Amino acid sequence: MMAGPSHYELPLPEFDAPVKVLIVMAPYYKDIADGQLAGAKATLEAAGADYEVVEVPGALEIPVAIGIAHRQSNFDGYVALGCVIRGETTHYDTVCEESNRGVTMLGMAGACIGNCILTVENHEQAAVRADPAQMNKGGGAAAAALHLIALTRGYGKPKGGVGFKPRGESIQIAGDSKGPTTA
Repeated sequence: MMAGPSHYELPLPEFDAPVKVLIVMAPYYKDIADGQLAGAKATLEAAGADYEVVEVPGALEIPVAIGIAHRQSNFDGYVALGCVIRGETTHYDTVCEESNRGVTMLGMAGACIGNCILTVENHEQAAVRADPAQMNKGGGAAAAALHLIALTRGYGKPKGGVGFKPRGESIQIAGDSKGPTTA
C-alpha cells in the first residue's frame, strides 16, 4: 500500500533583530479561531517573535485591518486568521474570493502575510485544519509570515529612488563577496 503525500515544512528562520507580528483574527467561529490562534502563537513564540492580536468581525475585514496596520504602524509581518464555511448562498464565494484577494494584494504590495483564512465545506473540515495537534494551519500561517519577514530582511530595504544610477556610481550587492560593481 502506498503512503499518502508527505508535506515538507521549512525550519523556522532565525532573526538577529526583534520581530513584531500582528495577528488579525475573525472569531466568527470562536472554536475554530481559538485553535488557529493557539497554533499561530506557539509558532511565533518558538521563533522568538513578539506579537499582538486584534479581532475583527469577519473574514472580509481581515485585509482591511492588515492594510490599516501596514500603513500606520511598525509591524514586520501579519497573520490572517479566519474561517468561511460554505452555506446555502453565493455569499460564501464572495467572502472567500474577496478576503483572499485582499490579503494577496497586500502581500504583493510588500506586506509579509501568512494567510490562514480557511475556506471549507463544513465545520468538521475547519476543526481539523485549525487544531494545532492536527493540520495546524494557524501555525503554518505564522511560519509563512516569518519566512517572508526573513526574506524581506535578507534583501534589505530599498536604497533610494527609482531609475538609473549615474555613470560610474558603485553598486554593492548584499551577500556578494566579489565587492562592488560599477554601473
